[in-house]
Amino acid sequence: MAKFLAFGEIMLRLSPPGRELLLQTPKLDVWVAGAEANVATALARLGHTSGIASRVPDNDLGRGAITTLRGHGVDTGGIGLGGERMGLYLVTSGAGMRATEVIYDRAGSSFAEAPIDAWDWDALLAGVDRLHLSGITPALGPVPAASAIAAAEAAVARGIAVSFDGNWRGKLWERWDSDPRAILTQLVAHADLMFGNHRDIALLLGREFDESGGERRRAAAEAAFAAFPRLQLIASTARHVEHVDLHRLSARIDARDGHVETDEVVLAGIVDRIGGGDAFAAGVLHALRSDADIGEAARTGLALAALKHSLPGDASLFRQADIDAYLAGGLDVRR
Repeated sequence: MAKFLAFGEIMLRLSPPGRELLLQTPKLDVWVAGAEANVATALARLGHTSGIASRVPDNDLGRGAITTLRGHGVDTGGIGLGGERMGLYLVTSGAGMRATEVIYDRAGSSFAEAPIDAWDWDALLAGVDRLHLSGITPALGPVPAASAIAAAEAAVARGIAVSFDGNWRGKLWERWDSDPRAILTQLVAHADLMFGNHRDIALLLGREFDESGGERRRAAAEAAFAAFPRLQLIASTARHVEHVDLHRLSARIDARDGHVETDEVVLAGIVDRIGGGDAFAAGVLHALRSDADIGEAARTGLALAALKHSLPGDASLFRQADIDAYLAGGLDVRR
């Protein structure tokens, strides 16, 4: 069976219980996290052969993360052991009109400190037909950026498709003397599928798009297709936030010869929005692997993203039956 491989940092997410402030009480909930790990987990839960290439410390934290991912069906053979520490981030969930807050504690992590030659791409890419990357890895520093570019180049050289999720993280890019546009442009140039919106494309191309609504998104997509010959699809979501517990979300996929856009869905009573974008990416990849057209891929991605908002933690743990039930509109008890 063909295999998805994600490349990126595996972290631990720490959050106060419920809607408490950080250290309001001396308790923290812990989840295995990381954008690429979330995509690998969601795809494995949906029945795909899915693995991750990463690096964690050889201690109880690193090995515990591997055990968790393996328990979800992720191939963890590409995870190396080494370095001194596990990357962490802390999420304080918002409530009402109080926004969710994120604090990163990942400098000097095992993954961020891994040298470029730590990755044996001949072995890691064996049997793989799609490599998934995100803009978070290059934001960690010059060496992870070079490793991400090397991964994309190795995949393309072997005829392996590359998907790329923009995942802009300004707080990370600001920590070093970076050139996000130059680095991200190199990555997108290798991708056939990009997850991102007009703001991501504006950064890549160094220009703004003055149109409004769907016209702006189409103008940005056409500019990206012109700039990146390998790129075939751009998938994105649009989110309108009423308050922390009430959002409206829609999905769109642009192809070179047209686009599809879903209606908005109302997300009420949100449990946890973190990881929603990763669930969307996994849903689109899942549908495309199943030979769905771009309309079905957009609806599937949106369905998995919507379901993720009902689940605490970072990763989507849903199956195809859950997507089918959501799309069928059934909210009564399933007996």
